[in-house]
Amino acid sequence: MITYFLMGIIASTILGYKEMFSTPPMSYLMKPIDSTWVAAGPILQVLRGLVFAIALWIIKDSFLFKNRGWLKLWILVVSLSILSTAGPTPGSIEGIIYTKIPVLDQLKGYLEILPQTFLFSVGIYFWYRNPKRTWNILSAVLVVIISMLSLLGMLALI
Repeated sequence: MITYFLMGIIASTILGYKEMFSTPPMSYLMKPIDSTWVAAGPILQVLRGLVFAIALWIIKDSFLFKNRGWLKLWILVVSLSILSTAGPTPGSIEGIIYTKIPVLDQLKGYLEILPQTFLFSVGIYFWYRNPKRTWNILSAVLVVIISMLSLLGMLALI
C-alpha cells in the first residue's frame, strides 16, 4: 500500500493522469482521476496485498533469505504481474500485441509500475532481513495515514 500510494501520487502528477485518463484511448479503460473508486484505490490495496501475501508466503524461502533476493522477487513480480498478465492488460505483452492502444501510451505506465514494484521488492526483502520494531510501527502509521487520506478523498467526492 505504501509504495503503491507513493508512486501513484508521483506518477499521477508527472505523467498527467487527469488528462491522460479523460481522453481516448485510456478513457475507455480507466476511470477518471476524480472518481470515488480511484480515491478508494489505496485502501482497497489491502485486498491485493492479501493475495500477494498468500502467493509470496508459499515461495518466501526462494527469495527472502537469499543473496539478491530482492532482485529475484522483483523479477518475479514484473514477470507475472506486469509482462505476463492473463489478459491483454495495457503494458503487458498481450496488451501490446492485442490492444489498439499505442505502444508508447502503454509503456508510459512503466514509469510508475517498475519503480513501484522495485520499491515493494526491496522493501519486503530488507524488512524481513532486518526486522525491527521501528519498521513495523512506521509501516503501520503510514498505512493508517494512507487509509485516512483515501477515506477522506472518497468522502470529498460523495
